[in-house]
Amino acid sequence: MKFSLTAREKSELFGEGIVTVILLLLLNMSIFMIVNQEISNNPGLQNGIFQIKMSLFLGPTDLQIWSWGGLFTLMMIIADCGIVYWRLMRRYRQMQLRHVIAELHYIASGHFDHRIPFKLSGQMQRVVESVNSLVDSTINAMEEERRIERSKDELVTNVSHDIRTPLTSIIGYLGLIENKQYNNDEELLQYTHTAFLKANQMKSLVDDLFEYTKVRQEGVTLNIVQLDIGAMLEQVAASYELEANKKGMAIHVDVPAEPLVIEADGEKLARVFNNLVSNALKYGAGGKNIYLKAMPVSEKELKVTIANDGEPIPQKSLEQVFDRFYRAESSRSRETGGSGLGLAIAQGIVERHHGYIYVTSDDELTEFIMHFPVKHADSLVRQ
Repeated sequence: MKFSLTAREKSELFGEGIVTVILLLLLNMSIFMIVNQEISNNPGLQNGIFQIKMSLFLGPTDLQIWSWGGLFTLMMIIADCGIVYWRLMRRYRQMQLRHVIAELHYIASGHFDHRIPFKLSGQMQRVVESVNSLVDSTINAMEEERRIERSKDELVTNVSHDIRTPLTSIIGYLGLIENKQYNNDEELLQYTHTAFLKANQMKSLVDDLFEYTKVRQEGVTLNIVQLDIGAMLEQVAASYELEANKKGMAIHVDVPAEPLVIEADGEKLARVFNNLVSNALKYGAGGKNIYLKAMPVSEKELKVTIANDGEPIPQKSLEQVFDRFYRAESSRSRETGGSGLGLAIAQGIVERHHGYIYVTSDDELTEFIMHFPVKHADSLVRQ
């Protein structure tokens, strides 16, 4: 909205204008009287002024100035108008600034949803816009800080939940062994084996949590080398071939005949591809095929796709599959679900390579699609 003064401020501004005019009139009269007195007491000055008047013509009609007092008065009126305007505008800007400061105090008192509503002219409007932008950025920073704090709380809660379940089982079975509550060596071995499996679950969660925090940290360097994505996908397929055969699934690799060389961290990318293939085997219920495909998109970018023809991911879950600890199944059972960090880690690794990953899923295929730059800008390439 447009800025407007209050009735009191208008009255104050009007009063200051009147006082300024009165003071200027008194000053003008004093100056006129002093000059007139000097001219009256100096015949030579009178004669000089008369000669100037007679020789000076103004305008197209050659008007002559018959009185120096009239010209002096006109000049003083023009000067007075300029002084009054300057003083009133100065006072008006001070009032604007006072309103801006009052709005700032109101915002600073805790009303962070408030913004300076009025529009000003000139540089003052830039001040108002800068203040509003500063408040917006401050609020966004506060919201981001709260989001990070909530995220940390959720991380601690989820980790505590996932660690507590196997830890309870470990303590329970070890308690049975400690108290010799087993009937024979076979039960003893069963208890120790179960405790061992639960301990491995805990180790897997801790390892995933460590990897997740590491890929999310700024400043962690990657071991960038030149590698052939096609050859890497073939190695991944070979490593899972036996497990796929046991589940009645076949792994297909589709890569160009020529090498697809990119600059990347081979160990980190292997973690991504292994995770996606492992998920396809674990969750692709009813599927018969897993497809690994790589192809160039341009001279600067290539695309890698890992897909399966198993049961599709529910549409409502597609936007959340990369959230940490999220599992598409309703329960948090570890019979099928892992730590819930695998896809979050995969996304972090892809983004650290300045790429991006997304998923599509329908009745035919569930595809995890990754785009990578061919050149990595952050690190020197190790041959």
